[in-house]
Amino acid sequence: MLPTLFIHTTEQDKLSIAAKEMKSTLFALFLLCALTSYLPSATAGDVVDTDGNPVENGGTYFVLPTIILNGGGIEYATFGNETCPVTVAQSRDQFCKGFPITISSPARIRHISEGLSLNIGFTFASPCSPASEWTIVKDQPEGLAVKLTGFKNTVPGVFTLKRVPADEIIGYNILFCPLDNNPCGYVAVHFDQFRNRRLVVSEVQEDGLWVMFQKLSYASGLT
Repeated sequence: MLPTLFIHTTEQDKLSIAAKEMKSTLFALFLLCALTSYLPSATAGDVVDTDGNPVENGGTYFVLPTIILNGGGIEYATFGNETCPVTVAQSRDQFCKGFPITISSPARIRHISEGLSLNIGFTFASPCSPASEWTIVKDQPEGLAVKLTGFKNTVPGVFTLKRVPADEIIGYNILFCPLDNNPCGYVAVHFDQFRNRRLVVSEVQEDGLWVMFQKLSYASGLT
């Protein structure tokens, strides 16, 4: 029979073991913090999407009305004497999400926040338009109209987002701010004689279209 071995643990050995366990615990906590720091989390002032995640700079979204039975998503279309779909409009079909839209800022930041100067444009350009970015065109029958890039009588400026004045609703106004220091206007809906929902810029806050942002998932298709 083998002799029984008795291992004597000194107080110093106990302290050494405890120190190693403490180092392991601290390292695990460090890894947890490092990993969670890369998870999306909205902070005050961040614009959030329909999932509650911050809207990403350069991200692609469907822009939808926050109020149901109030039309569908945003798209480009052909109206009047136009031979090319260059007018930005809201779909009349409440079940249509519109076209994917890219929201971006030249600022080197990850997330979009309220009040940030933005470029807004469709992810896929109209086949007969030189670019897909939104622009504001003056001297139109409907007033200041939201069109695709390519018109001569455009108003220089930037877009921005502002939370709607309703605590129970997560929605936003899209504003256009001219570079000539005139007040910002609200992107709104103008109904023409055929009840088409053309997007325009209005000085009246109550006219502003309330929208929300649904992140595009290519796996789910463009529906």
